[in-house]
Formats: sequence, structure tokens, C-alpha cells
Amino acid sequence: MSEALHTPASLRARSEGVAAGLPGLLVDAQRLAATILLGEHGRKRAGPGDNFWQYRPAQPGDSRRSIDWRQSARGDGHFVRETEWQAAQTLTLWVDDAASMRFAGDKRPSKLRRAQTLALALAVLAVRAGERTGLSALAEPPRGGRGQLIRMADALMEGGDVPDYGTPRPKVMPPGSRAVFVSDFLGEPEAVIAALTAAADRGVRGVLLQVLDPEEEAFPYDGRTIFESMSGTVRFETLKAGRLREDYLERLAGRRAALRDLCARTGWRFQLHHTDMPAESALLPMYTALERTR
Repeated sequence: MSEALHTPASLRARSEGVAAGLPGLLVDAQRLAATILLGEHGRKRAGPGDNFWQYRPAQPGDSRRSIDWRQSARGDGHFVRETEWQAAQTLTLWVDDAASMRFAGDKRPSKLRRAQTLALALAVLAVRAGERTGLSALAEPPRGGRGQLIRMADALMEGGDVPDYGTPRPKVMPPGSRAVFVSDFLGEPEAVIAALTAAADRGVRGVLLQVLDPEEEAFPYDGRTIFESMSGTVRFETLKAGRLREDYLERLAGRRAALRDLCARTGWRFQLHHTDMPAESALLPMYTALERTR
């Protein structure tokens, strides 16, 4: 092998070449995740994880030593015996991709892009810590490894027709695991209530992150204003937008109070993030909250 391949310039070029082949969203998420110091990971600690939790089907990446051969002999597939602590090492993510999340104020990222980046950064941290992670909207179970991050980034970036507001309907949420729901939560609350209640019944704990643009908090509109949904399906015109401000802010505060109460009742944590703030200001509190749910 030529020595030229080991020069700093060649190594940098090879690294840039590898990064160029990754989804841009994943690159951004990796940079964001790098701002968090992991320290010693929780699964190294002794705890109630010695207790049996469940058998689950073996997945790519599981070692042969982790397979329970006695249980596997009773069926056609291979099964892994999980303890309570191992079951907690699974992170499920839901990112609202509805039309309302595409809103972006002046020179700010859209709510959707910020939500995607934060969620995928959490997935990067989980994979680095040896955990499994996945998207709740997909049928595939959570997995570990770098390949899973690429699959998740690709799935998050898929387009298509979407409603004005998103509703969480998780397809995969392993019992005893952790989860994060990221949305503006401006749609009807019934689906959110149902999802968190069902999660709590399965022993799932996590974080509800509300992402809003500062304009949605300040309502800086006055005089003649035309309000239109991001999909264009709803349109409202008023000559006195300023008179709507008080009622709007009251309803927004009421929705947030309801979300906080829901999280308190289901054992979840509520967090609020604005897109004019650095992404790190949301990532670190979320990571810390997830660590405390173990």
C-alpha cells in the first residue's frame, strides 16, 4: 500500500468522500450529537436489569452468545432473552412530518428540519452507546448499528402527501423502552392523548418535545392579514388581525398546559423548543431526561 494513503490530506479526503455519500440530515445530526459528552453509559451500572423481561426475535447484529437456544428450539426462529435493563436500551422516535411542520420564519430552519435533526441526533447518541433505535411509524423493529441511522435518515426525508397536522400512531413501541415524540402539537390532541396513554400502559417513558417558530409564539400580525395553512387547504382573511392575538395566545397557552398535564399523568417529560434557539439547547435536556427515565 502506498504511503500517500496515510497522509493527513489523503485521510481528510477519504473522510469527506465518506460523508458525501451520507444523507445531509445524518451529517447534521452527527455534528449535533458531537456536542454532547456521553460519559459513562448507564447500562454499565448494576441494577434491576438482572430480572427477566421478555424473549424477542433475534435481529441482525445480535451475537450468537445472546441467543437463548433452549427457547429457540421450541419454534422456527432464534430468540434473545432480554432483561429489564436491556429492554430499556431501546429508543423509539416519532417525528411529525405534517404540513404545519414546514413553516419557517425569516432565515430560520423549518420546524420539520429542526425536529428531524434533533431526533436523528438522539438516534446517533443511542447507537454510539450500543442501544437500538427506530422510527415508530415504520413496521421494522428498532435496531442498532450505523446502517440503521442511514435507514432512519432516508425514511425521515421521504416526501409525499401529508395532512395539515400530524397525529402519532406508533406501529412499534417495545414494552419498557423509551420514546421521543417531536411535533408542534397544534392539531387535535386526541391522538396524542391516546398514544401517550397506550405508551404508559406498556411501561414506555420518554419526552414530548414541542417545536415552534417564534412567530407562532408572538403572533406579530396586525391590520389586514391573510392566514393560510401550509397545505393551502385552509384560508382566512381578517382586517383586524391584532384583535385575534389575545384569544390565540390564550389557546396556545391552554394547549401547552394540557400537554404538560398529560406528560405528568403518563410519566413523560414535556419540553419546548423554538427554532431561533441553537439545536443544542434542546438536545442536551432531552438526552438528560431520557437518561433519568431508565
